[in-house]
Amino acid sequence: MTGSIYMAASGALAYKKRLEVLSNNLANVNTAGFKQEKNTFQAYFLSETPNSEIANTSNSAPSQGPLFWTQLKSMTDYSPGPVKETGNYLDVAINGRGFFAVQTPYGVQYTRRGDFTMNQNGILVTQQGYPVMGEGGEIPVDSQAKLTDRKGHKFSVDEKGNVSVDGNHVDRLRIVDFEKPQLLEKVGHSFFKTIGLHVTEAPAENFRIEQGSLELSNVDAVKIMAELIEVVRGYETYQKVIRSIDDVNAKIINEVGK
Repeated sequence: MTGSIYMAASGALAYKKRLEVLSNNLANVNTAGFKQEKNTFQAYFLSETPNSEIANTSNSAPSQGPLFWTQLKSMTDYSPGPVKETGNYLDVAINGRGFFAVQTPYGVQYTRRGDFTMNQNGILVTQQGYPVMGEGGEIPVDSQAKLTDRKGHKFSVDEKGNVSVDGNHVDRLRIVDFEKPQLLEKVGHSFFKTIGLHVTEAPAENFRIEQGSLELSNVDAVKIMAELIEVVRGYETYQKVIRSIDDVNAKIINEVGK
């Protein structure tokens, strides 16, 4: 295979991977607390070894020139999504930095998704049934509380995350933060987990809790659709280039054979 085909094939592969990332972002445009992924390409000169990195550009297509695109990485964009008022007192949004801590069967995980509910034992849980953690552990909530009664609801969460039932303090939401959240790993359903011992949580600062509201996905559907169109066209262009190079090579071989 010629160097030209290598270049075209690596470009097509980069576009294909980018398409997969964008498609996943678009599929989660309505998922509360979802954080989109952004692409990072690494480019190398054909004449240099792969260890000689010369470019590292985010959300950009391979540019023209003697570059050999070999690797695509994705990074989570932790920018906040829009906060929507829902009127459901079990919906809680974090305005600022931080994550809710959740006890799952796989250990403590973290999320920005605050569409909580109660289980049959009156414990505050996620939609998957995982207990939402307070500073003292699981948060007990009176299952008989009139949560949707705007005039006299019994369950409340203040701006600092203090949970009260019937005016009595129950616990405080365990809101944590990370110095480098980019080192967290997605595990589905808008949950994240830590990887290794070097990623440790710390109490979050500079945040405000908004009860009766929900943080939505930070995916911009219009922007993603435009990028998808660009990527599809780029991928098709690379396919045409590969076919053209293959046709030229075939013609040269046939002529030499004669």
